[in-house]
Amino acid sequence: MGELFAEYNIFAAFGMTILLTITAAIGSLILGTIVAILRLAPVTVFQRTGSFYVNTVRNTPLTLIIIAANIVMAVNLGFNFSEDLARNNIIWAIIGLSIYHAAFVCEAIRSGVNTVPVGQAEAARSIGLTFGQSLREVVLPQGFRGAITPLGNTLIALTKNTTVATAIGVSEIAGLMSEMIEFRSDLLLPIFLVVAIGFIILTLPVGILTTYLSNRLVVKR
Repeated sequence: MGELFAEYNIFAAFGMTILLTITAAIGSLILGTIVAILRLAPVTVFQRTGSFYVNTVRNTPLTLIIIAANIVMAVNLGFNFSEDLARNNIIWAIIGLSIYHAAFVCEAIRSGVNTVPVGQAEAARSIGLTFGQSLREVVLPQGFRGAITPLGNTLIALTKNTTVATAIGVSEIAGLMSEMIEFRSDLLLPIFLVVAIGFIILTLPVGILTTYLSNRLVVKR
């Protein structure tokens, strides 16, 4: 196993995986919250727009979204963020991951909002709060607390789904694993062990923290 670390920069590959995870998690949380607000809005066109986004994106393969972002937007339409091809691919991978997982973040938040008693929203309106104010001050804070577990599960799924970024040439751990298998087929078992252990190290703390926060911050009824 030491030969692999000597020949290949495994830590850098996992570093790219972590970078993709963190940036895409932030992007998907922001976009997913916006879509969730659309689905909760009392305006039919907003609700249908949010539902269309969720149903369309959830049923589209992540690989297709990332490749389309890179080929259609970057190659065909020329929307590039950097002249550096590698950096441009990383940015489009982050965008693709954010767009895809935002649909799951939206449903996680919506499931959390559903745990908030209807009477609290009605009470907020009765004291003169607008829809936006009641969301910001009453509904969403409790909704996020109720959505900790599904949000944690989405983050774990996002971490594992970063491997799809290798489809557009991003040098994360899945791409490096393919290279190691090709050139060091005599070390197949150590290769799989290193990658598997690496993902366990990345995802296990998230699961433990999610469980702790879910129990610690649960809304008492």
